Formats: sequence, structure tokens, C-alpha cells
Amino acid sequence: MMSRMDKHQGTSLAADRGFDDAEDLSAKAILAVKLNDLIDKRCLSQNEVADITGMTQPKVSQVRRHKLQNISLERLMQALVSLDQHVEIIVRPARRAHTAGITVAV
Repeated sequence: MMSRMDKHQGTSLAADRGFDDAEDLSAKAILAVKLNDLIDKRCLSQNEVADITGMTQPKVSQVRRHKLQNISLERLMQALVSLDQHVEIIVRPARRAHTAGITVAV
């Protein structure tokens, strides 16, 4: 079942997980949390994740330690796709019921 996280929830999640600059990193933080959860669930080493995703082991280590300043949103999305995940970006006009903003669904 897919749950939706708004920017506030994503920021809170990011702060709770120890991400630096959680306010600015909410979308990246949410994707990194999902990536880390998959790594844990599959019991993968950092080297295995690097081999699967094409990231370097030091970049995987940064994600594992929630240091996302030098990791792009696109890189996180590509890593999730490498781990058999479907990543979707939806752009639509904001309506009265939905304010303008960014939502990441996981």
C-alpha cells in the first residue's frame, strides 16, 4: 500500500532520521530513507549496493549516514530503480483542494 508524505511529513521524517538540513532535503531524505530501508531489508553490504546501483561505495556510505549534500535527487531515483523500484514524478496544476508544493509518495 502506498502512503503519501507531504513536505511537512517529509521534513519531520528527515529530521527524525538524522539528516542534515532536513528542511531543504525533504524529497531527497524520503528517497534516501526508502533506499536505506531496502538495503536493510535485503541485508546488502555497501559494496553490494555500489555494484547494483553503479554508485561508488563512498557515496553509498554517505546515503547510509544521511549525508546527502553531494548526492543528487536523480542519483537517488536511479539507485531505487536499480533495486527494482518504480519511481514516479507527477506534475499537475495545483487546485484549491491541493496547494502548490512537492509530494513524494513511498
